[in-house]
Amino acid sequence: MKERENLSSRLGFILISAGCAVGLGNVWRFPFITGQYGGGAFVLIYLFFLILLGLPIMVMEFSVGRASRKSASQSFDVLQPKGTHWHWFKGMAVSGNYILMMFYTVVGGWMMNYVFKMSSGGLTGLSAAEVSGVFDGMLKSPAQQVGFMVLAVLLGFLVCRLGLKNGVERVSKVMMSCLFLIMLVLCVRSLTLPNAMEGLKFYLIPDFNRILEAGISNVIFAAMSQAFFTLSIGMGSLAIFGSYIGKERSLFGESLNIMALDTLVALLSGLIIFPAAAAYNIPVDSGPGLVFITLPNIFNSMPGGQIWGTLFFIFLSFAALTTIIAVFENIVAFAMDFGMSRKKSVLMNILLLLVLSLPCALGFNLWSAVQPLGAGSTIQDLEDFIVSSNILPLGSLIYLMFCTRQCGWGWDHFIEEANAGKGLRFPAKIRGYLRWGLPCIVVFIFFQGYYAKFTGFAQFWLPLIIVVCVMMFPLSAWLSQHRSR
Repeated sequence: MKERENLSSRLGFILISAGCAVGLGNVWRFPFITGQYGGGAFVLIYLFFLILLGLPIMVMEFSVGRASRKSASQSFDVLQPKGTHWHWFKGMAVSGNYILMMFYTVVGGWMMNYVFKMSSGGLTGLSAAEVSGVFDGMLKSPAQQVGFMVLAVLLGFLVCRLGLKNGVERVSKVMMSCLFLIMLVLCVRSLTLPNAMEGLKFYLIPDFNRILEAGISNVIFAAMSQAFFTLSIGMGSLAIFGSYIGKERSLFGESLNIMALDTLVALLSGLIIFPAAAAYNIPVDSGPGLVFITLPNIFNSMPGGQIWGTLFFIFLSFAALTTIIAVFENIVAFAMDFGMSRKKSVLMNILLLLVLSLPCALGFNLWSAVQPLGAGSTIQDLEDFIVSSNILPLGSLIYLMFCTRQCGWGWDHFIEEANAGKGLRFPAKIRGYLRWGLPCIVVFIFFQGYYAKFTGFAQFWLPLIIVVCVMMFPLSAWLSQHRSR
């Protein structure tokens, strides 16, 4: 059997894993969620839940990957006790990575499209209504949607085709370094704008009265959801990089480093957006349109705005591409773990993703009549909902059970793997929390995701019942294993 590839350095592992976690959730969703739910007070609650929820599951994913030396397509097969059926869950992990890329490549294409629009002067001098019209025109153009989606797919798989060390690791190092450099330049420019301190105060000084205004329960759930989903844990997208490293360093310490980088990107994005918004009296709670409508209006009002806007969208493109490359490497590894060469896996998946991404790209124009989640919804909304509200929480629940239950891989094996090597040790005293407390929180997030999305029996209970029924078969197998042991 061909020897498995390995990353060349610890830095490569940290930057690639951070690149997978760092994405548009950090630099797009985090700022407007923070603006909607109270600024600095929300940031504190978010950081608390990031450590409480995200960190343990991240360590578990890395541990399963490193112990099995396989991707999510084979890791459960390698580690599961004889006679058990944890490998049934791998289908959900594999499909999660594909479905994520079905819409993420389209959104990544939007970022690259706006690099072109901003650098060519296509947004310069436009009124607020005209800037909004440019975004709407992009969505309604099949040529733009499909063309830039194809570009994102080809760029991502080209890097993977170059190999783990020469492609994925080397390019991720360069892109992450450039990402941080561009962010620092943009932070300095934003903080030097007139009246920028007002935005900084809103962002960094907690005002818990704002939480009361937004509703305490709403703020807590928003913070929990953002902390949980920003890392894309639960579908094995991080586990693959655990399979590429040795046991020289403990996984708890490495996970802390990766989470710190992921959080730093989110916090720096706020330092770019909030002072700039305050300087030009622009609302920061304008939702997803913040990036494509609100911020271009800010750049149009700013001296040298075309340059700063171009840098900003290059930064967003790098954030999107680092995630695309990392998940593509996971997808390529699925087939490689079954004996396919890297070259053949790349070629097969290029064709597959180009076809699979078409519904999302066309869902805003030619197929706009398809509204799967109700009036006004798009195919992208459905794909995002399947991943964010179903696969990520349920997959995380599986990793939790697999690593803490005797009928799975088990607590002792997990702790041994997580703590192998130098560095911080995973706290064994929180075993009870991981066995019972955290699973309850994950289940709450799962149900709350449905409640927030749907109303009424047909819209809320029916899709929930369908998902629960689909999950009952593998869960019943797990329960029977538990009773037999």
